Amino acid sequence: MEMNAFISRLFDAAKAAGIAPAEASYTGKESFSVRVREGKIEDYQVSSRTALTLRGVFGGRIGTASTQALDEESVELLIRGVAESAELIEDDDQDEILPPDDHYDTVCNYSAALSAVTAEEKIALAMEIDRLMHASGDERLKPDDSLVATSKETMGIRNTLGLDLAHTSNMIYAYASALGREGEHTATGYKLLWGHDLSDVAAKAIAEGCEQDVLSKLNAGRMKSGEVTVVIKNSAMADLLTTFSGVFSADNAQKGLSLLAGREGETIASPCVTLTDDPLLAWGLGSTPFDCEGAATRKKNIIEKGTLKTLLHNRSTAKKAGVETTGNSRGSGRVAPTNLFLVPGSLTCEEMLSNMGDGLYLTEVSGLHAGANPISGDFSLLSRGFEVKDGKIVRAVEQFTVAGNFYKLLGDIVSVGSDLTFEGSPVGCPSVRVKSLNVAGE
Repeated sequence: MEMNAFISRLFDAAKAAGIAPAEASYTGKESFSVRVREGKIEDYQVSSRTALTLRGVFGGRIGTASTQALDEESVELLIRGVAESAELIEDDDQDEILPPDDHYDTVCNYSAALSAVTAEEKIALAMEIDRLMHASGDERLKPDDSLVATSKETMGIRNTLGLDLAHTSNMIYAYASALGREGEHTATGYKLLWGHDLSDVAAKAIAEGCEQDVLSKLNAGRMKSGEVTVVIKNSAMADLLTTFSGVFSADNAQKGLSLLAGREGETIASPCVTLTDDPLLAWGLGSTPFDCEGAATRKKNIIEKGTLKTLLHNRSTAKKAGVETTGNSRGSGRVAPTNLFLVPGSLTCEEMLSNMGDGLYLTEVSGLHAGANPISGDFSLLSRGFEVKDGKIVRAVEQFTVAGNFYKLLGDIVSVGSDLTFEGSPVGCPSVRVKSLNVAGE
């Protein structure tokens, strides 16, 4: 059954069963991926999935039920599930079903041209990336795999109080990975590009970027242990911000899982730091005009010139805090950012390295799940990068750890670069220069 017709049928059945008001939220996802290795398709996947959740008030309590099938049998199961779950609810503090907000902005992150790209064209792109990798001619380089993937997602929410919202987004990404070997030294590397058009994932740019990434890491040395000035590459800083993004959730703060609880209005970062959550960003991977509760989304500065302005809220956390929701509900009580990024400054990465003098250009961090504590902010991470002398890169370095604290790092940022990037993620960053991090090397 078609989605809108199914929901209308569902609302009729809910009303007849004494469930009112009622609300249906749904997602539809389509994905495609092809992986090529040495001129042959190694993996090919196409999938489509739909999920719907019905909420409704029955006997003064809100019940919930979910399904992945849109048929008459599912209507009966959902109605029964809502009634039965409502009868089991004992907590009076429940999320309400509400009418629509007064205004919703429009967001553009869907490309009709991308949806028209055929599977054959995507396979051809993966094959071309693989061909170019093998045509490198550099004997130090051993290509691994090439991948092209697309996704399309529709998110919608309707209720019997007049709310009727839907938003569709899509994207494409492609990458190549390779191994480099020179003597006894080995290194791995990759290049990923993403966007909303085939031109955003050009095969030549991916192949050349992967080759450069791998070869730049060969013959890496070791950093000496100590406290050093560091420029953190944009992609590595985005990895750190992703890991610790939960500290900006009001839900985590109210549960004692963030040290930012009750600190709105305080200085928590360097004056050059402004951290923004922007669900209305054009072509952003996390862009949406409404959240999972149907609340209108809006751009907001979480940190503004070093001052904590707000945490991220859904309706429940906002009610507890006595503020308005920020439109960051991700369903099931979760609170999460949309497009989260540090506002870029004016310096290039090269200018920050030059200003640093001697230090470390940190390009990769790994072990984030095991080596980072998202509550205390402490981290100790296996890393790689480049040693810098007199403002210039002198050699690649690897097999060392960097240790610090995320909260302290925010306060120690000296400058923010101009090279803001989102590397296939809704969390983005420019490169940043920090006063110092502890390095454990040789």
